[in-house]
Amino acid sequence: MQNYIRARSDDQKEERLNQIKEAADSLFAQMPYTEITLTTIADRLTWSRANLYKYVTTKEEIFLEISAQKMATYFNALNSAFPEGNKFSPEVTAEVWAGILNANQDYLRYVSYLNPIIETNVTVDRLASFKKKYYDFAYTFCDKLSAMLAISPKDAYKLHLDVLMFAATTAVSCYKNPLIKEALKKIGITPPKMDFYEDMRDFVLMRIKWSVREQTV
Repeated sequence: MQNYIRARSDDQKEERLNQIKEAADSLFAQMPYTEITLTTIADRLTWSRANLYKYVTTKEEIFLEISAQKMATYFNALNSAFPEGNKFSPEVTAEVWAGILNANQDYLRYVSYLNPIIETNVTVDRLASFKKKYYDFAYTFCDKLSAMLAISPKDAYKLHLDVLMFAATTAVSCYKNPLIKEALKKIGITPPKMDFYEDMRDFVLMRIKWSVREQTV
């Protein structure tokens, strides 16, 4: 990172914010969320903490903005993959959806921290803006799901949410934690083999079939 130069224009402020988000995102890929602070972000940027405070006041503000960007990428991929009026079978739908989940595991890692941590440490205005973006994306996709699978909008939303929560939980599986791996090795436990794409495909297909079956009961 270049040495800090105070932003004077709106474009420069946006550039600084992008640098902050890139630094935070790179840290999140390398270390636990709980170990990331405004100080570690400032250090990654080679800025002082005082300079960082000119743009943000909490790390959750930064991570909420990153989450919004990754959320947009995920939902845009879903809405592009499932055009209006498509007649994909449940099997094809599950394969395509699983592929998109697999390609967006970084977003899913953020999802696992959103509700319990990130969303509870930002201003109401910031959270309202984020939530509006989420529901706009989610309802657009769920309207497509409803038409594709001939299920109610309510069931389509439940399907979407179940898939998102299961995928987010799997993306941060404890078996990926080096400390837990070492602990399991110490007690002679071999964790089950995991294949993220296959696990997502199987879960999505199971959940779709359940929704369709419930609709016909």
